[in-house]
Amino acid sequence: MSQSANFGSESIGKLLKQQAIPASVGILIMSIYGIVDTIFVGRYVGSMGIAAITVVMPIGFLISALGMAIGVGGASIISRALGEENTEKANHAFGNQIVLTLILGVGFSILCYFFIEEVLVLFGGRGNILEPAIEYFEIILIGIPFLAWAMCANNVIRAEGFPRVAMYTLIVPAFANLILDPILIVGLGWGIKGAAWATTVGYISSGLYAVYHFLYGKSKMHVSPSQYILHKPIVQEISAIGSVTLARQGTIAVLYIVLNNALFRYGGELSISTWGIINRVMMFANFPVLGITQGFVPIAGFNYGAKLGDRVLEVIQTAIKYGTAISLVLFSVIMVLAPQFVQIFTTDEAMLNQTPQALRMTFLATPLLAIQLIGPAYFQAIGKALPALFLALTKQGFFLIPLILILPLFMGINGVWISFPIADLSAAIVSFLYLRKSTKDFGNLSLIPRRHISHYLMTWLS
Repeated sequence: MSQSANFGSESIGKLLKQQAIPASVGILIMSIYGIVDTIFVGRYVGSMGIAAITVVMPIGFLISALGMAIGVGGASIISRALGEENTEKANHAFGNQIVLTLILGVGFSILCYFFIEEVLVLFGGRGNILEPAIEYFEIILIGIPFLAWAMCANNVIRAEGFPRVAMYTLIVPAFANLILDPILIVGLGWGIKGAAWATTVGYISSGLYAVYHFLYGKSKMHVSPSQYILHKPIVQEISAIGSVTLARQGTIAVLYIVLNNALFRYGGELSISTWGIINRVMMFANFPVLGITQGFVPIAGFNYGAKLGDRVLEVIQTAIKYGTAISLVLFSVIMVLAPQFVQIFTTDEAMLNQTPQALRMTFLATPLLAIQLIGPAYFQAIGKALPALFLALTKQGFFLIPLILILPLFMGINGVWISFPIADLSAAIVSFLYLRKSTKDFGNLSLIPRRHISHYLMTWLS
């Protein structure tokens, strides 16, 4: 019996902890790696090194997001197929995922290599930032296809019911990077190239670890040669569901284009470096809620496939409750210790003066993050692509990008920073209202009255 079979019988709180804690730990370690990487670059390369990494990061993650999107789309199929005890469909979906990830991950990496300067300039790599950004990106492109595969595999492993293994796919590259950063950046004096090679080796290690799991680990996925052949209905379903993740990452890429160029225009290169620090702190502070969201998806998907509507409702309620409580604690810490967080990354006096205020402003709506994320995650888990896509695009696409374009015209650089909490608040409201309105879908599962989800959410909100 598949490990995921417990999704339909264990208590929701226990399941969510089993899934969310390993996911959170993996994200935490990845965020720590990002923080340490930025610390080494900030202290041994300088603020332009931080700016270069900040410019390159969204491009690399956009390419790897192709693998993540394929992983999420296929994992949704796999979760529901396992809930229906249809292992043939689960294996076929996985075989198609492998082929799609290989083609797209390698193809887009090659394309970026041939147009490297144009791509970097588009994402804000201007002035003194461009040269170190090129040095960094040329090397990173070698490892990005491995990262794309690791992101795809991570979602499948979690759908199988192996959250610890999924966690290890995130921990392996982080540890590799943490070990190599001081050796390559400081010991060998490679500077920004050392940071790039440390990250690339980490990406490759993560991809190879995922391969090891499927070949020699406890994975139940057994793909026959015929299941590697792309099957149109499966590809369409992967694409429809995965398009939510890809559209979100694509929108984030557009956001970075708008954001980095706005930062350069209103605050210069220093503001891009400031955003680099804020982004790293944001990854660290948000890791528990992101882990809860990742842990939520396979549980919701399995129980939806098994037509256990009451359990689907319970996991929505529990995930939002846990996520909000944790976010409130982290919000308080950041508001109080913002200057101390910034001092970890840099000794640059200008950055020490500018960054704490910007950090506090961008985090003002952090306690609403759980509501904002669970909405699209739920619809994605149950295979409802359109509402998931709509909610996934709400923050960045409908609110944040327009705000960044408009508010700095009146408020200067502070208009960029205040755009974040306004967008977070707006997106959380939309997600809450959409979840509440859309609970009529539960009538198709176990005749749960539509009012129950509203009751669940309003209970803990009050």
